[in-house]
Amino acid sequence: MIKRHQILLLVPLAALLAVSLFRLNLSANQISPDRSIVEASRFAAAATPEGFTDADFTRHVEQLKKKIPSTAFTVVVQPPFVVIGDEAPDVVKAHSEHTVKWAVDKLKQDFFSKDPKEILDIWLFKDSVSYERNALALFGEKPTTPYGYYSSAHKALIMNISTGGGTLVHEIVHPFVEANFPACPPWLNEGLGSLYEQSGEVDGHIHGYTNWRLPGLQTAIRAGKVPEFKTLTALDGGGFYNEDKGTNYGQARYLCYYLQQRGLLVEFYRKFHAHQKQDPTGYQSLRKILGVVNMNEFKQQWEKYVLSLTQGA
Repeated sequence: MIKRHQILLLVPLAALLAVSLFRLNLSANQISPDRSIVEASRFAAAATPEGFTDADFTRHVEQLKKKIPSTAFTVVVQPPFVVIGDEAPDVVKAHSEHTVKWAVDKLKQDFFSKDPKEILDIWLFKDSVSYERNALALFGEKPTTPYGYYSSAHKALIMNISTGGGTLVHEIVHPFVEANFPACPPWLNEGLGSLYEQSGEVDGHIHGYTNWRLPGLQTAIRAGKVPEFKTLTALDGGGFYNEDKGTNYGQARYLCYYLQQRGLLVEFYRKFHAHQKQDPTGYQSLRKILGVVNMNEFKQQWEKYVLSLTQGA
């Protein structure tokens, strides 16, 4: 979740935005733009990702409006996404500008060179009732998390935005990983995503802060339940998501946090990406970046470091 004082850092970016805002026509049950789509698309052209044109977004919105549940929704074109929300129009626009665009710009600045291969929708439901009802109606599935999730199959990020913007930033990471690092193992995919659940800017770059995952990880460390890093990095999807899920997320997040705090995270990501065929889990790249011979000793040092952290610092 992005802290209030950190959100203030994002507000000045609004002057740089190129956003097309659409409102539902109450009488026709269609999307009717405040400006014409053609006119609005000229403002968005500069922000249009490589491979998609303003006409592509126009066509996407035309198809999208056929399945929007009600006239309560506002649609905002925020390349490479289209944002759809049932809060007040200015609130939906603010999420698009101050969270979606900010996160995209900052993640691309440090990690990702490619946009997702398809235009993706971000559904921002105003509360748990709207989230659960509309996720079931639109996608035929009941959410398994109260916060939100990314569905590659539905080409959508589906969010309960009342829980805050942190999960939204987390989920934005996943389609970019999918586009730029398809062989990325779960630990790094979720480590990066969860790192930016609580984020802001430091020296103009995205920066993760300690968050709610810390106490659970500290408890697991004290209980001796945190696996070796070689084990964590080798986990496939089934192992990561189904076995000790909470500990795996926490360990992955705070490994990324440790690397970030030492100015090594971006370098590690790039080195691992470049050598993924020879090092599919990232374990050898991690050892080299850390300059560590004995990873058991490093784990002890890392655990001591994590135990010294405080939530919200």
